[in-house]
Amino acid sequence: MLTKNFLQVGDKAPGFSAVAVYEQEFKQVKLSDYLGKYVILLFYPLDFTFVCPTEIIAFSEIYDQFYSLDTEILGISVDSEYCHLAWMQLDRDSGGVGDLKYPLVSDLNKQISLSYNVLNSEGKSLRGLFIIDKQGIIQHSLVNNLDFGRSVSETIRTLQAIQYVQSNPDEVCPANWQPGNATIKNTPTDSKEYFKSI
Repeated sequence: MLTKNFLQVGDKAPGFSAVAVYEQEFKQVKLSDYLGKYVILLFYPLDFTFVCPTEIIAFSEIYDQFYSLDTEILGISVDSEYCHLAWMQLDRDSGGVGDLKYPLVSDLNKQISLSYNVLNSEGKSLRGLFIIDKQGIIQHSLVNNLDFGRSVSETIRTLQAIQYVQSNPDEVCPANWQPGNATIKNTPTDSKEYFKSI
């Protein structure tokens, strides 16, 4: 019997082991293999659909920027590894995704989607995005409905903010913070310096 699990930011990311497709090959992927790196879990509904390839390709096209931030990406859907492979082997102008710079994980038994609470009543994954830190803790979660995609640039900004505050524990990032912008000291007295400047 499938039961929902309620997960929140600050929780340890549920582990999993599954078959993925990467560089046209099947490989076993374990979340625990990525400890010591940041990880983005990118859940999406199905291969061969409409919004999904735009997201999958967009994240792949700037993968090098994520990699430079010591971050790996795992795309996850309830499709089989064979479906993932066929989708990758189809040209982008025909609705495929072509070669990607990160693996697509098969969640055919739906256990990963269920453990991250992104499985909808139709048995598809919602557009869930989770940023997991080097210790395996969920630092950010976002879940969109099926009909609209996620922002790659906002994902990078959020990742940079997470990394900044983890490296500078006495500071916090205000709204719309970008690298190089002012931060706030997290004490009532010291924070006044920031608020005087705005």
